[in-house]
Amino acid sequence: MTYLVVSSLADLHATVAEHGAEDVVTLINVGTPVERPASIHPDRHLFLGFNDIVDATEGMILPSIEHVDALLAFGRKWDRRTPLAVHCFAGISRSTAAAYILASAINPDLDEAALAQELRRRAPSATPNARLIAIADEMLGRDGRMIAAIRDIGRGAEAFSGTPFVLPLEL
Repeated sequence: MTYLVVSSLADLHATVAEHGAEDVVTLINVGTPVERPASIHPDRHLFLGFNDIVDATEGMILPSIEHVDALLAFGRKWDRRTPLAVHCFAGISRSTAAAYILASAINPDLDEAALAQELRRRAPSATPNARLIAIADEMLGRDGRMIAAIRDIGRGAEAFSGTPFVLPLEL
């Protein structure tokens, strides 16, 4: 079974190597140095530069429809032969939101609440970025179910960095 694997920037190289990922999604502040793992071809690395915020803040880049659209397009191109690695700086907010969004898009039959509960079980510190979730909910026609499911799992446990985890595409 193919799956998504989520990590922080610090754990990216080890996570890619451990899981044999050939595709990577980076969600991080513009200007943050990210060394792409040598095993990842540049065409199989999506870099989305924006801040981990939910409201417009001067001097920061707000997650947008364009970011989610690029994420969904990359997910549609992923051949699923090997895991897809998704990371942000801490592996807690942007990357967990992106993994939840990708799993929901790839397997539209997944129940939003069950997927959110599985995310919480596998990642106690996960606090998915609410703006990314809201944009994807509308784009995927989920009628608020993704938003409600993520709201229902609440804020994750306090952590400086999340522990890498696997999110399956089927429950």
